[in-house]
Amino acid sequence: MLKLPKEQAVSQPSSLGRRGFLIAAAGTGFTLAFLRADSSMAAGKAASVPAAAPAAPVFDPTIWFAIDRDGIVTVNIAKAEMGQHIGTALARIVADELEADWSKVRLHYVDSDPKWGLMVTGGSWSVWQNFEPLSRAGAAGRLALIQEGARLLRLPVAACTARLGMVHGRGRSISYGQIVRRGKLGRHYTPEQLSAIVLKTPQQRSLVGRAVQALDVPSKTDGTAVYGVDAEIDGMVYARPKIPPTRYGSTVLSIDDSAAKKIKGYLKAEALIDPSGTVPGWVMVYADSYATASRAAELVQVQWRAGAAAHVSEHDILQYGVKQIADPTLGARVVDDEGVEQAFADADHVLEREYTTATVLHFQLEPVNATAQQIDGVWHIHAGTQWQSLTLPVLAKALQVPESQVVLHTYLLGGGFGRRLNGDYCIPAALGAKAIGRPVKMICSRADDARFDSPRSPSVQHLRMAFDASGKVTAMQHEASAGWPTQVLAPAFLSKDKQGHPYDPFAIAGADHWYTVGAQRVRAISNDLANSTFRPGWLRSVAPGWTNWAVESFIDEAAQAAKVDPLDFRLSLLLATGRNAGSAPNATGGAQRLVQVLLRAAQKALWGTAMPKDTGLGIAATFGQERDMPTWTACVARVRVDRNTCMVQVEKLTMVIDAGTIVDPDGALAQAEGGALWGVSMAIHEGTAFVNGQVRDTNLSSYTPLRIADVPELDIEFIKSKEASTGMGEPPTTVVAPAIANAIFAAVGARVRHLPIRPDAVLKALDKYGAA
Repeated sequence: MLKLPKEQAVSQPSSLGRRGFLIAAAGTGFTLAFLRADSSMAAGKAASVPAAAPAAPVFDPTIWFAIDRDGIVTVNIAKAEMGQHIGTALARIVADELEADWSKVRLHYVDSDPKWGLMVTGGSWSVWQNFEPLSRAGAAGRLALIQEGARLLRLPVAACTARLGMVHGRGRSISYGQIVRRGKLGRHYTPEQLSAIVLKTPQQRSLVGRAVQALDVPSKTDGTAVYGVDAEIDGMVYARPKIPPTRYGSTVLSIDDSAAKKIKGYLKAEALIDPSGTVPGWVMVYADSYATASRAAELVQVQWRAGAAAHVSEHDILQYGVKQIADPTLGARVVDDEGVEQAFADADHVLEREYTTATVLHFQLEPVNATAQQIDGVWHIHAGTQWQSLTLPVLAKALQVPESQVVLHTYLLGGGFGRRLNGDYCIPAALGAKAIGRPVKMICSRADDARFDSPRSPSVQHLRMAFDASGKVTAMQHEASAGWPTQVLAPAFLSKDKQGHPYDPFAIAGADHWYTVGAQRVRAISNDLANSTFRPGWLRSVAPGWTNWAVESFIDEAAQAAKVDPLDFRLSLLLATGRNAGSAPNATGGAQRLVQVLLRAAQKALWGTAMPKDTGLGIAATFGQERDMPTWTACVARVRVDRNTCMVQVEKLTMVIDAGTIVDPDGALAQAEGGALWGVSMAIHEGTAFVNGQVRDTNLSSYTPLRIADVPELDIEFIKSKEASTGMGEPPTTVVAPAIANAIFAAVGARVRHLPIRPDAVLKALDKYGAA
């Protein structure tokens, strides 16, 4: 176990105003920092950072990296590492422009502090958002080192270059470490100067897009990596919660711990008082070890008055969504072209379908946990989290202290998949420590974790398409009802339609597809019964996990109705005109890039060739999660269906991805492989249901993710590109389920419209369509 030293309160910077960079000496190294808007440096005055002391008040030290006297480059990572190698990816962006020696680059995962700005890891945003600023940070550092290295070498700056952690010129060289030891580093960059820095061309890059050792892998393989569950503080006690019967509205009536008192090491059980409303009705069981706390929690008997959701089922939530969609006044019109009603009124024929998805749990490997301690009036919370900036104000409200008195310490995550965007598990640990007056380490069991999860909401979607007499598509409408995680957890991130109606972009993205379909309407509806039954969460791929399932299944059905090959039908709608033409810098090329990945995937998968009996190919495409950062992805699934058992075997997935510039090739491939396999898992294996306000499946005995024996062959290819780097965490997940469903239809003529795809659904579809 990791032993944590007693910590001191963290002083907070007074300002977040920023303009330009400051490079200055700092103790035994130098740092790169943003200047404050009111900085004296901005007025041309000198500034320095004293050793082993808080930063001077003249600037806001949002530091990207530091170089010490030995030339070791430490890159500060404000993103959560959960197996996606984000530290390696971000560090190589900095190190490439900095011309650092990769063997001397280290990672430092930072704790919460306003100086880091918004701290969130999700949405496949990390590389996309940070590529440009980190590149310029590295380049600015390189220029400062070259300038000072040239002075020390007594050479003109123009005669010097940097390479592998050294400045070279006219046959002589000096290392970055020597420059730090001997030089006088100090340089100010205005925003204009930063923007004017010429970055490397793709051909000049030595780390971005190249095969290098991932910096996070050694510690994960030798056991030295530290996860939240590894945290240990002297004098702490352990706790396991008793989860109430409903997420909201449960009230503790009585606690009987008489049986638990017979266990050696048991301390007490008490109801938590939570001013934030995060864990109403929770009872915490304390002991001197987790094993004892877990055993005692099984013996403690709690009587609750349950909340209103105690009798809500999955069927209720879905049927409520159906009724919502039938009311045209509800929700927000995310896309709302003129002429939709007229196009449907004039249509020669209309295709209309409904698609549904079940509740999906995160089930990350490391169950949620947190360790809390108060030191000198400051609360220190040790946990793996994805969105520190969302969790901090809730912790402050729960503890009834200012945010400045709460620090979230960063740890590796044993899987996140969006679960740890909601850091709600930090609150009971903190409240427990406050109540008992000692440091508390709370660990949820697997079943606790499942019951306390913020799952992906069940969804209902209704799609219509209008065709004219010639078979041309003239209109399309997509309406979706689901629980809205952003509405519940981060309402400030809601968007608004043209009429001012709010909507959750993370509960409808993907429905605003890149097909040209005439007049188009997309309507998003918040399922408030879902929102009040559980706390909807973001789960890897978020909305496109269900919206792309509906869109790509529906496009296949439309192709069938039009008697056109599914690939050809898609290509006929990908015209790259109007709003689908794309825009710089992230969506350059628009729908035409989706055409390219579709054609390449079809070519690789031998689309159109004859398949063995009961075997079929299905195709689907996606742009990922958001239109302003599309990752163009196409998948062809090869599927075999056993007509006797109706079991579906996914034999192979062929996937082609255009994510622009690939920063970390091995990491991108790992992301794609993991995403694709989770796509398979959610398509035909995973899924649960709410029964009386609780998820039905609380452990891996009945909640059955993809097993290794069912892993299909994967053929994944990346399009070589010089375009802007976009996200890799989620797009490969969203495209798999519709490709599988479309392949099932190609194999046996059975059309399934619910996820997960169970054998009984395939059997019903076979019976319904009378497939031979």
